[in-house]
Amino acid sequence: MSKALAPGLAALLAGCSGGILDPKGQVGADEKSLIITATLLMLLVVVPVIVMTLGFAWKYRASNESATYTPKWAHSGRIEAVVWIIPIIIVSVLAYITWESTHKLDPYRPLDSAVKPIEVQVVALDWKWLFVYPQLNIATVNQLAFPANTPVNFKITSDAAMNSFFIPQLGGQIYAMAGMQTKLHLIANQAGSYDGMSANYSGAGFTGMKFKALAMNSQAEFDNWVKQVRAGKPLDAANYASLLKRSENHPVQYFSSVAPGLFYGVLNKYMAGHQTAMESGLSASQLKALSSSLCAPAAAKE
Repeated sequence: MSKALAPGLAALLAGCSGGILDPKGQVGADEKSLIITATLLMLLVVVPVIVMTLGFAWKYRASNESATYTPKWAHSGRIEAVVWIIPIIIVSVLAYITWESTHKLDPYRPLDSAVKPIEVQVVALDWKWLFVYPQLNIATVNQLAFPANTPVNFKITSDAAMNSFFIPQLGGQIYAMAGMQTKLHLIANQAGSYDGMSANYSGAGFTGMKFKALAMNSQAEFDNWVKQVRAGKPLDAANYASLLKRSENHPVQYFSSVAPGLFYGVLNKYMAGHQTAMESGLSASQLKALSSSLCAPAAAKE
């Protein structure tokens, strides 16, 4: 029997490979543990109810004349205790786990690590992902790289329709919205290439809005990748205008430098905020000028 079931079990588990049930980072592993724990706790109620439903239906079937017949039965203290106390305990445990994990897995909460994190600014476009490395002054399209066991601090926005940034094996998704900045903190505990995607429908090219997240074996390997990126062209207002044009299944692109404050310029296109100017290191007038230059080619998106 076990040999007969093996192919079926293998087929079921194959769907877990490369997804949230096959985590390669601490955040993803904690989320998997939470999903499994919550599911098992809920099954403590669901499984006995299913078993008792089938058991009662069989025991009190019409053809079983030996079953006890008590038409005037109305109440049982023991049954009342079971149907109330057990769910209360389970809900209380779930509430505690949810409260604790909600704070522990808060996407805005920086990860505890002795290793200095890498900062990446993410801009969702039609239909591609732009990754800006402000510390390195480089940028890429549809390829993200970082050393394994190094925290990555993401700042995320959109210069298109609302989207959702998601690397299933590393951790939870978070929305990318025009005029707003969201944050996400992830880490890869194993080197490898992980699938990243858009998890929110955003138009005709949505299915091709995918990228690779490359967790490098070492800092040296990451440094070599940075050298490759520096061989690309600069990401100025003109080249950014080209990126704004809608494209499907966009190839990987490298940019050797980035216009100062580009990420905050994108933010400022949709909102007038002093905080964005402070974070970018630019004056309000400089940020306004940058936003104007990024707004000028907006018609190119059509």
